[in-house]
Formats: sequence, C-alpha cells, structure tokens
Amino acid sequence: MAEFDYLTIDVFTKRRFGGNPLAVFPKAEGLDTATMQALAAELNYSETTFVLPPEDSANTARVRIFNRTAEMPFAGHPNVGTAYVLARHGHAHGQTLRFEEVAGLVDVRLIEENGAPVGAEIDAPQPLSLLGELPVDGIAQCLSLPADAIMLAEHPPVRASVGVDFVLVQVRPEALGAAVPDLAAYRRLAAATVEPGGRLSIFLYAVEGSGIRARMFAPLAGTWEDPATGSANAALAALRLSIKGGEVLDYDAVQGVEMGRESHLSLRAWRAPDGIRASVGGRCVDMFSGKVIL
Repeated sequence: MAEFDYLTIDVFTKRRFGGNPLAVFPKAEGLDTATMQALAAELNYSETTFVLPPEDSANTARVRIFNRTAEMPFAGHPNVGTAYVLARHGHAHGQTLRFEEVAGLVDVRLIEENGAPVGAEIDAPQPLSLLGELPVDGIAQCLSLPADAIMLAEHPPVRASVGVDFVLVQVRPEALGAAVPDLAAYRRLAAATVEPGGRLSIFLYAVEGSGIRARMFAPLAGTWEDPATGSANAALAALRLSIKGGEVLDYDAVQGVEMGRESHLSLRAWRAPDGIRASVGGRCVDMFSGKVIL
C-alpha cells in the first residue's frame, strides 16, 4: 500500500468557505492517470491537482489538473491554489514559480504579506485565440434566458481560449442572477457545435462598475456551476482588451455570489509580440488536510 497526502484550500477568497475549493496532491509520484481521475471524481471538486517532478529541472513542477470527468490542459484556480500550497507548505521556494502543463508553461508570482504567501498571480500559457461564434438562441436556451437577455454590442457569444476554451457571453445585468443551466439544451447545442471530446463551458458576465460580475456553467463536465473560473476570466480579459484597444487592461471580477461562495479575482491583459496575453490572481485560505491509502 502507498500513502498520498493532500490538502484542500479555498481559492480567490480571504475567508474560509468562500471562493473555489481545490484539492492538491503535492507529491503525486506513483499515481497513474486513471487513479488521478478517480481521485478527482471522488473528491468531487471542480478540479484537483497532482504535482510531479518537472521534466525540465529549470521549472518548479509538472502539474496535472483533473475535473470530475477529464484532464484539463490548463485552469486558473488550480494553478493559483497549487502555487500557494507548494509555497505555504515548503514544497517550493522563491517568489516566482513555473509549472509545466498540457497547454504549456505557466508562470506564477506569489502574493505575500509579512513574508508569508497568501495567494498568487498566474500568466495564462497561451495568447488569446478566438475559435468561432455560437448561436444566440442556442446559448440563451442553455442559460434558460430569453434571447434578448444576451448583449451583442461588444461581441456575440464566442469561444475563446488562453489555454482552455470557454464560450464567453455578455448578458444584461438583471439576467445574470436569473440564469439556470438547461442540461437538455446543453446537450443539443454540444451535438450541433462541439467536436467529439470537446467542451461546452459557458461563462456569462455583466459589467458592474469598473469590473464585471460573472457565472460559469459546465454541466456536461460535471460542474453545474463554478464559484470562480480563473481561466475563463483571463480569456475574457484578453477578449475585452482586443475589443477596447489600448495596451493594457486591468480590472477586478466577482463570481460565485449566487452560490454563496463569493470570489474575487484580479485580471490583467496586455499586448505582447505573439498576441494578447492575460493573467489572473487572488488570495487563498487553508482548509483541510488528508491522506489517501491505495
């Protein structure tokens, strides 16, 4: 039998029982892919991470991310939370870390207070890519909203990625709280627009002051609603900069309000030689520790 320690934290929050929960296995050598997937499904968080030695010794670690049903090439809150865990519990040193992931290299800058890590900011591994528009009626049905609740002045529902793709949808402020995922509509739209093995994760948002408030539904992947989705927020930041113009865009996002898990994310997008890049950051709070015996 082998023992594997894990820790859980709440990400993008300053208080326990807020933000997005994450489980981290800081020493995952010896776990195969099937077991990692089974553990992620058993823990039943939106994502679980498994930390392995890096393939390149210049990097901090290789990080594998699993949701309830599949491995993710990249995700936001798992990277922020994993960096915090490794630094907080002595598994990594220095103020900057670099993770090897399916989507590429993820650069991390720790957020510290009084010399101790309290969170992290990560750079998404890829520049913005736009992967096509989706039909307004189909998206509205997925969200149980009338079609006129979806705003089109800045952009139509569009699939976008900075490492993993989401459908980004701007809605009227009053529609944000009214949205409810319709599983049958998701299945219909996925059958019509998504290649086998693809994703249909809808990130809807409304402008609120100088920032945004958002929700994310991915029921086909087992996440009915996500309290904080760093990778989707980063993709949106890059998209908004591409629309608004300028060199840099900074703002804050709030997500998870409707779930009772209010989350706060700091977003930044900038123009780089290879396209528009984005970062997302926030704070973390320790929750539980445990051990798996296999």
